[in-house]
Amino acid sequence: MRVTVDGVRELRFDDGSPVTAASAVAPLGNGWLVAQDDATSAAWVRPDGVHPVGLLPPVEGHDRFTEAAGTKQLKPDLEVACPAEVDGEPAVLLLGSGSTPRRMRGVLVQLVDGEPVVAAAELGPLYARVADVLGTPLEQLNLEGASRSGGTVRWFQRGNLAAGVPSAGVDVPLAALVDAVRGGTDPAAVAVTAPGTHDLGEVAGVGLAVTDAVALPDGRLLLSAAAEDTPNAVDDGPVVAAALVLVDGTTVQAVAPLPEVAGRVLKVEGLALRSSDDREARLLAVVDADDPAAPSVLLELTVQLD
Repeated sequence: MRVTVDGVRELRFDDGSPVTAASAVAPLGNGWLVAQDDATSAAWVRPDGVHPVGLLPPVEGHDRFTEAAGTKQLKPDLEVACPAEVDGEPAVLLLGSGSTPRRMRGVLVQLVDGEPVVAAAELGPLYARVADVLGTPLEQLNLEGASRSGGTVRWFQRGNLAAGVPSAGVDVPLAALVDAVRGGTDPAAVAVTAPGTHDLGEVAGVGLAVTDAVALPDGRLLLSAAAEDTPNAVDDGPVVAAALVLVDGTTVQAVAPLPEVAGRVLKVEGLALRSSDDREARLLAVVDADDPAAPSVLLELTVQLD
């Protein structure tokens, strides 16, 4: 397996302000919805520009959160953007990472007459169930990615070998998850099953851990993974390597390093599939720079699968 970078673009809103902490990406209408894990809004990247989409109300008066301002603990930390449907129409489901109650929310974005309409819900009981199925303490949840195969979402815990937490996934029915965000299903009633853990290896003594995933038409998954030297699910650390990993079930079939760009290791946190065939997959990826002043980067990637 080989990965090439075909395009690199800094993301800025139309007013010039940066799209920061990009953590997930999914198709929406004629563009792509990019989640920001340090904000209550997303960025809708369209041919005519990059537009903000409000997702959640301010938290204690804040819409953006940084460690320097002492507000990092308040952020909703939306780390998943998954294609979904509402009444047969395309939508995007966004999910928080867990570990704190503020990070246990779901958001659904659908288009009505071409404009985004948002619904949100607290999903704490579902997160508690996920932690129980994974055998992970609730405060160590770090659900950073998800892939969709038909009617099932595989939701990934980003592991941390230093903390003894493996990368792992749980399977959740998409329709029930969407209905829970819309208020039609008790979050505690959403079924959660565990297909197993993933051993992605390590680089320079730091374990590779899942940051996002996309499903290929043949049922295999492509995972983005980062080797980030951090002791827990909350604090950032230096990223020593990044890779894409091809898995079939829980079996790792191939690992390919992500090329550096301008001499930098890029921590890909979100993946979306543009197109694929038997030999290659073409992806969009978003990169979190872990710098509140720096614009996130949108990558176009081609993955040779053979």
